[in-house]
Amino acid sequence: MNSIIERPAAGEFAPYYGRYIEKVEGSDVLPLLVNQIERTWQLLSSVDESRAAFRYAPDKWSIKQVVGHLSDGERVFAYRALRFARADVTPLPGFDENHFAEQGAFDDRPIADLVLEFRAVRSATIALFASLSPEALRRRGTANDQPVTVRALAWIVAGHEVHHRNMLMDRYGLS
Repeated sequence: MNSIIERPAAGEFAPYYGRYIEKVEGSDVLPLLVNQIERTWQLLSSVDESRAAFRYAPDKWSIKQVVGHLSDGERVFAYRALRFARADVTPLPGFDENHFAEQGAFDDRPIADLVLEFRAVRSATIALFASLSPEALRRRGTANDQPVTVRALAWIVAGHEVHHRNMLMDRYGLS
């Protein structure tokens, strides 16, 4: 339905999320969300099981946990977008990403499965955002005690992926 999801204005998201949105290039996030599937697939497709368990410090997530976190975070952001796009003004809680990573048992799963799951989650996210009208994209809700618009959530999803892909390259040595 919607062909362009423009960059949100500063008042459409909590300042914390600005660090993600500023990482996103361009003026329309939907093509980037599509492109990120392949870029992330290329980055992770050659990671073997021993490498996927790597942590750059003892208290940091493994590569598998990062990939699992990408899917979990995206699901949470997309759920928020769905609720707000449907004009549901019920305030939504935050989530503890560290608890999710600990409870996700990502290290017990093959990295290939985690990457396929990310592809599936991202495909569903794209379908959701692509289906929304301009009016739905402008709707606003409250998540984690902070106001946010639906279109800002699309940009947060993209920026969150850029943030973690950069970390995988910079701190985990993937290329």
